[in-house]
Amino acid sequence: MAIVLGRNRYGKAETRLVHVRRGGDSHELVDLNVSVALSGDLAATHLSGDNAGVLPTDTMKNTVYAFAREHGVGAPEAFGLLLARHFVTTQPQISGAEVTLEAYGWERLGPHSFRRSGDHVRTAVVTVAEHGTQVVSGLKDLVLLNTTDSEFHGYPRDRYTTLPETTDRILATAVAARWRHLGDAAGWDESFAGAKQALVGAFVETYSYSLQQTLYAMGERVLRDRPEIAEIRLALPNRHHYLVDLSPFGLDNPQEVFQAGDRPYGLIEGTVTRDDVPAAGAEWYL
Repeated sequence: MAIVLGRNRYGKAETRLVHVRRGGDSHELVDLNVSVALSGDLAATHLSGDNAGVLPTDTMKNTVYAFAREHGVGAPEAFGLLLARHFVTTQPQISGAEVTLEAYGWERLGPHSFRRSGDHVRTAVVTVAEHGTQVVSGLKDLVLLNTTDSEFHGYPRDRYTTLPETTDRILATAVAARWRHLGDAAGWDESFAGAKQALVGAFVETYSYSLQQTLYAMGERVLRDRPEIAEIRLALPNRHHYLVDLSPFGLDNPQEVFQAGDRPYGLIEGTVTRDDVPAAGAEWYL
């Protein structure tokens, strides 16, 4: 039996970068978490400890900061592309680079004052490799809730089923979504804003008989509204809200008082895709 080295990569994870663009009296603020992973001809360091082809991870961290100064920081997708292409083109032993970014929002309060905006985290994963370039944008922790227009019934029952059917429930979730672009396009910020708007709009406007139905409606809306997006993957945890029994206190409860459940929770995941677009050039996940 032969034992061989399988797929591998290495990099610098979670480099925190805050960039202030001082254009006169009004400043711009960008807040990123950047992770870099490189792959290629790295067998020697694994098999014999030869580090001739191992660019130090500290150098990757320094490159993130230096690029922020030399090139500025715009959309996370654009900054990720700059970094990924740099590592592949300047390191002959490296054939693939993946840059993962999280962007944290800040709300302007004045010319140089900001307040953290926490309704979601913007994400991007940029992959540059021999098979081409792939950009996956997304978001996570986008909490949405409908107080009605949601049902759940008609499901199979067995001896362990205790969940009552309902024709009126709270539907709440914390959206995690990632969408793959058809190419290296400009207008990343506008594309992201449009995709987010489509996700929220579909959630609001869909009368839901299942969270799966809502997931598909959200993905379908994104693809219909955003022609630059090839496919979208969503993970929707079902944030359960349980009607509280107030009868011991002589009170009714006409769908007004709920307990917000923490865990366990249902988790609905799915992909909505165009049937006429090329397959992904690299693996990508939620």
